Amino acid sequence: MWAYEKKLQYPVRVSTCNPTLAKYLVEQYGGADGELAAALRYLNQRYTIPDKVIGLLTDIGTEEFAHLEMIATMIYKLTKDATPEMMKAAGLDTHYANHDSALFYHNASGVPWTASYIASKGDPIADIYEDIAAEEKARATYQWIINLSDDPDLNDGLRYLREREIVHSQRFREAAEILKDEQGKKRFF
Repeated sequence: MWAYEKKLQYPVRVSTCNPTLAKYLVEQYGGADGELAAALRYLNQRYTIPDKVIGLLTDIGTEEFAHLEMIATMIYKLTKDATPEMMKAAGLDTHYANHDSALFYHNASGVPWTASYIASKGDPIADIYEDIAAEEKARATYQWIINLSDDPDLNDGLRYLREREIVHSQRFREAAEILKDEQGKKRFF
């Protein structure tokens, strides 16, 4: 199903070691509106959605894993040279105490990722609107992280991710129209 190319979807650069920015990015790694939750949501929903939009959920779900890889790389690069004192000053002391510099799925407040983040109702219209909302929430979070960041190299990658969220939202909006059309058709067996 997948062919993995051993490179990031978009280059990730950071200017300096900055655990504070890494803490903000953890929200997109293991938060409710982050990339892991999105990838799993879409790949899960594809089993109960009409055939006309299965491919879209598969494509976007797969791309979300590529975004997760980019976020992980950003966090790693922002923390790889951080001292324990820098991690503490950034509010990542409890993360450091539990995981050193290893990545762990939790949000920016340290709350562990949970499967309850994966919204799936089984109703195609409800699910696709949830997907639109998820993409818009992720877009907003990327914008807020950009607003907090003073790293132009990091912001380049964040702007790329923000723009992909906009594209995904637009594609899901198109899928909503397809699903609405399908909903009104008679089914013959």
